[in-house]
Formats: sequence, structure tokens, C-alpha cells
Amino acid sequence: QLQLVESGGGLVQPGGSLRLSCAASGFSFSSYTIGWFRQAPGKEREGVSCISSSGGSTNYADSVKGRFTISRDNAKNTVYLQMNSLKPEDTAVYYCAAVRSLFARCFKGDMDYWGKGTLVTISS
Repeated sequence: QLQLVESGGGLVQPGGSLRLSCAASGFSFSSYTIGWFRQAPGKEREGVSCISSSGGSTNYADSVKGRFTISRDNAKNTVYLQMNSLKPEDTAVYYCAAVRSLFARCFKGDMDYWGKGTLVTISS
């Protein structure tokens, strides 16, 4: 059964760090580009970061560049999102999603599979 399961969310203070994980099963993980998206209350879901199937190419939303790092371990079927210098505006439900592709291009409407999300709350 195909699954994407996010974990690692929680409540942290501004300036803190979290590492999110996205564990995949049931499909050929190494053939899929993986993206992280987030949705804050009352807002549209937006792309945060994307990593190509090989891990050799990544991209980031301007709002997280220099603070977030995406990586993947194809041997473990897992993608990570290291989030540093967190801000209250990073508060959202974070989702990982997969699309069969070689390239680090993640468009919300093109993703094939989605996880159920993990909540990240940044507050003092």
C-alpha cells in the first residue's frame, strides 16, 4: 500500500529548529521527486522545497531560503526537511508529496501522492 507519512512536527519557540521526516512505502521511491508543502490556517497550500529523485537538485521558496534544508536518503525511503531559525509565520501543517520525475520541480497540482501532514507551531 502506497504511503507517505510525515513526522517531526511540534511546538517550538521562534529561532528554534525542527527536522521533519517523510517516510515512503509502496512505490519506487528513488524514481520520485519529493516536495514539502505547507498550509497555514486560512491560506492556500504553498510549496516550500523540492528535491529531485537522485537528490542532486533542490529548490526552495524564497521565504525559507537559507533557513531550511531538504535532503533524502533513498536507502531509507525517507526525505528530511531541516528547519532552522523558525519564525511564527512558518506555523502551518507541513505535507510531503511525490511525483514521478527526475527533476526538482514540484507543482502542487502535479503531485501524484500526498501525506496527511504534520503540524508545526512556532510560538513563544
